[in-house]
Order: sequence, then structure tokens, then C-alpha cells
Amino acid sequence: MSKVTKILLVTMVSVLLIGIIVFIVLYLTDNKTDKGSAQSIDEMVEYSYQTPEITTDLADGSFVRIQFQVITDGKAANKEIAKREFQIKNIIIKEMATMSKKKFKTGLGEMEASLKTRLNEVMKDGKVTNVYTISKILQ
Repeated sequence: MSKVTKILLVTMVSVLLIGIIVFIVLYLTDNKTDKGSAQSIDEMVEYSYQTPEITTDLADGSFVRIQFQVITDGKAANKEIAKREFQIKNIIIKEMATMSKKKFKTGLGEMEASLKTRLNEVMKDGKVTNVYTISKILQ
């Protein structure tokens, strides 16, 4: 083979290998971003934990009965959150003790966000992705 043919052959093989490597890297990266996308409703149901109804008082003396659905990111996190039920109750009671009747009526979204943040601080095997209020009664 001539020198030009050898150079052309080496260049073509190099370009082909680089193309294959880029394709593999892009394919693997694309799969990783799919995992970060929103959970399907089936996954949400599978990885959710329903807290027991909690009755506690507010700062102004009113009483509230409340229940949450905690959504986790996997089976391990779901098992862990069930074990942490006492911590969930503790966090909810402490949050409610600082709220007035008026703040309770308007601040449920803040309560859910706070609960999510505080639970993620103690979680070891996964994380809480969302918290939903599923029942509430204010007396």
C-alpha cells in the first residue's frame, strides 16, 4: 500500500471510532436524563407513603386534623420513610404549633414544602420528591 492510502485508512478508522464513542456517550447520557424526568402516576403510587391522620393544636388554640401523602424516589426510600413515621409526626406537630388559623388556611403549600425539605434532611436511602395534603379539618 502506498503512504497516502495508509494515511487515508488510518484517518477513516479514527473518525469511525470517534463517531462510535460519541454515539455511545450521547446514548448513555440520554438514558440518565430520562431517570430525572417526572415520575409516572404508577411510580408515584408505588413509591408513596400515607401518613396517619394527625390531630394537633395550632398556636392560637384551634385544632387541626391533617394527613399527607409522601412521594419518594424509589423502593428503598419508601421503606425508609415508613420507618421514619415518628419523625414525620414530630415535624408536622412542630410546624403546626407555630401556625395560626389564618396561616393554616393560606399556608398549606409552604407546609408541604417545609415537610419535604425537613424529611430530605434526615433521609439516607433516597429522597422525598413531593408531599401532598390529602385530608384536613380545622376546628
